[in-house]
Amino acid sequence: MPDPEHFPEEIWGIEDPRITYVPELSKYAVAYTAYGHGGPGVALALTKDFIHFERYGVIMQPEDKDACLLPHRINGHWALIHRPASVTAANMWISYSEDMRNWGNHKLMLEARLGGWWDADRIGLSASPIETQQGWLVLYHGVKLNAAGAIYRLGLALFDLNSPDQCLKRGDEWVFGPEEPYERHGDVDNVIFPCGYTLLADGDTIHLYYGAADTSVAMATASVKELFEWLNKHS
Repeated sequence: MPDPEHFPEEIWGIEDPRITYVPELSKYAVAYTAYGHGGPGVALALTKDFIHFERYGVIMQPEDKDACLLPHRINGHWALIHRPASVTAANMWISYSEDMRNWGNHKLMLEARLGGWWDADRIGLSASPIETQQGWLVLYHGVKLNAAGAIYRLGLALFDLNSPDQCLKRGDEWVFGPEEPYERHGDVDNVIFPCGYTLLADGDTIHLYYGAADTSVAMATASVKELFEWLNKHS
């Protein structure tokens, strides 16, 4: 729950948690959006049981969101994917830290495209990256604005395992978008927005959990193998 008494930046609520298990700490890292008077910022908490949480507070000041901690250190440093926004841009960045509290070495990871693309207006991380032998497989959301409003859809990109700011492949089309009535009509129309998934015991099947039109929660299944086959053909 929000704790605005001790963390005033959470006064208007918390949302969009992305959960990563960190073997080195034997804990789960929860990166989430904290809403305060200054806008949305990235906050971090650690937990072992999802009952007791060690809050780090805001680690990326507003406006910033769509964050996730990678499950292990990269070249000795923790790595955080996040999405700072400005008047003109909302792109995916990655930053590094020795203690999870002080972050630097900020690098642009993926940019929203220009023109009539499905991901031309703004982008951001969806569910946590999937670590594979080929690299970090990332589902990201792209937002396209038109006369009827915004459409949220998902695309794929692959990043280097040891240098995750380096994009190896990026799909040229979206792979998952609002089609069903409960995805197209609700409190916010035409939105599918995942923050988490589970990978089944076969190491291939994904259960992707997502918000549909900001009204309900839905689940879709996918195959890591098929996602790679699609990305190899359409990047």
